[in-house]
Amino acid sequence: MSALQITNNGQQTTGGTTSGLQLQLPALFAKRQGVSGETPNNQQPGDISLLVTSHDKDFRAKQLIKDAVMENDFLKREFEKGSYVIREGDAKCAFIAVCWTGSHLYVSAEGELEVIQGDRVLGRMGPGKAFGELAILYNCTRTASIKAVTSAKVWALDRRVFQQVMKKTGLQRIDDNLKFLRSVPLFERLTTDHMSKIADVLEVEFYPAGTYIVRQGGRGDNFFIIASGRVQITQRLPGKLEEEEVRVLENGDYFGEQALLKEECRSANVIALPPGVECLTLGRDSFIQLIGDLSELRGKTYDDESRGFSSGSSSVSSRPGDSGIPVQLISEYAQVRLADLDVVATLGIGGFGRVELVQCAYDRSLTFALKCLKKQHIVNTLQQEHIYSEKNIMMSCRSPFIARLYNTYRDNKYVYMLMEACLGGELWTILRDRGHFDDGATLFYTACVIEAFDYLHSRNIIYRDLKPENLLLDSHGYVKLVDFGFSKLLGVTSKTWTFCGTPEYVAPEIILNKGHDRAVDYWSLGILIFELLTGTPPFTSPDPMKTYNIILKGIDQIEFPRIVNRAAQALIKRLCREVPAERLGYQRGGIDDIKKHRWFQVFDWDGLSNRTLAAPITPVVRGPADSSNFDTYPKEKESPPDELSGWDVDFQLCN
Repeated sequence: MSALQITNNGQQTTGGTTSGLQLQLPALFAKRQGVSGETPNNQQPGDISLLVTSHDKDFRAKQLIKDAVMENDFLKREFEKGSYVIREGDAKCAFIAVCWTGSHLYVSAEGELEVIQGDRVLGRMGPGKAFGELAILYNCTRTASIKAVTSAKVWALDRRVFQQVMKKTGLQRIDDNLKFLRSVPLFERLTTDHMSKIADVLEVEFYPAGTYIVRQGGRGDNFFIIASGRVQITQRLPGKLEEEEVRVLENGDYFGEQALLKEECRSANVIALPPGVECLTLGRDSFIQLIGDLSELRGKTYDDESRGFSSGSSSVSSRPGDSGIPVQLISEYAQVRLADLDVVATLGIGGFGRVELVQCAYDRSLTFALKCLKKQHIVNTLQQEHIYSEKNIMMSCRSPFIARLYNTYRDNKYVYMLMEACLGGELWTILRDRGHFDDGATLFYTACVIEAFDYLHSRNIIYRDLKPENLLLDSHGYVKLVDFGFSKLLGVTSKTWTFCGTPEYVAPEIILNKGHDRAVDYWSLGILIFELLTGTPPFTSPDPMKTYNIILKGIDQIEFPRIVNRAAQALIKRLCREVPAERLGYQRGGIDDIKKHRWFQVFDWDGLSNRTLAAPITPVVRGPADSSNFDTYPKEKESPPDELSGWDVDFQLCN
């Protein structure tokens, strides 16, 4: 938290930077754009260090900041009267001209601030209010101005510092939990994957001094590891009234391990000693659901390395493109040059560029989808790592439920991806036109996504941007997953901290910056089922921050329309559990647990994989250059500027 004072002309004199971050959701029936924070390997030019600097505060300031953040559900600068803390419509504040763009959450400390939108004053804020909270997550545009009515002071928290602290503490928590677990002989033969799942599901419980954590004779269904403090083990022997001390356990010790093997009554008492004890707890039911029967697992021999697993996370080079993914460097269309392609029509547009239907000049029967991404926009938004991840992952994928990537190119203005043309149109367009799908169609399209996820997750790849906009139909009506800009290769035990996804679809752990893995894909699958059946996602609001707060309240707060039958409701709720380890698909049965759910009880999975199952909608495709199943888009009027930094060196240079 840094001190900053703003003079009358709005220039910065000391401290850090600020940039406005509020994003308006698209209008009704408009395509939703994904949002993303910076990736760790993409630091802003001039950012020599992200060292976290502590700024002293008195008790009042600490309490004020804590109260403001807690009230917001989800830190000192001074401003002269009449100056702006935030300007509406800007991605940075008025005083940002002397430094590169940053982003902050603010807490008002002194004085009075005015909230202005356009020409209207929406209200005023005194001390103890938090604002600009979306800045903690990712870059976007301010939707209102904050003006100092009197001389004012605010505390500011930089997003990069916040995310660095959250990642550091998250990794430390995981590491500490794994160290505790590895010290338990009961778990010594479990795989690294098993250990990581157990570490994730451990809950922290605090017991004041004198509290009976376990009572002799009580039901034993919880296992405990002492994280801090001490406990006293006592026992009441037959014929005696007084308890006798057996031993004292300290930090790192554990008790109740037999509860994970079988249900039996406790043989002793466990009492918290002063000043209290903090324990990591694991319930037997949760353990069996997540891992399986421990007595059976202990009898097995595991070889992590032979199964393609390692105890560490995947190594990723700092050089973009070296992701550790086995890439097929030569495709069947490697000989196709960018100069050989003629544009037939535009299939879609987005923030980074366009997707064009292109035809081979020397073979008119050959058509492709050419994704054209503006290099300057990629660099400005620090998305180079995401682009390389998309390239490497898609080049390596060979699944009938994932669109193929055949080749890539680059010139001064764009990077290009030559992809399989899926001419049946976007599932989003069909959903928009129909309003919603019936149960049978939703089952079919969801099953296609499950098959794609099964393929990706078996290769330790997470997708992170599921939504109808990213599902295309081929000429037979089968769905293919496209747009892998947010996908990532993970190690078996690793998590990632970058905020990315589409607001209505992001999982709670992404919002809370807790670190996430493939469990976020199962959450988004539940959201997709709800949207396909009803026409709208369960969590939505014109303000993304409100959307995130609704998500954090949970799926149980959502009222399901009658058109969603009980089996579908049950599956959605099992997929959208707040705790990642409790989501169907993430547990010991893996993705087969989803396939076996009663909503899919009569679904023909073999027919889907063999492509003998009739699709609910068979699009009309009159030829390889037919774009009639897509919306019509205007031609691009302006050419983007050149971008010559060379980050895209692994894309084929166009002659």
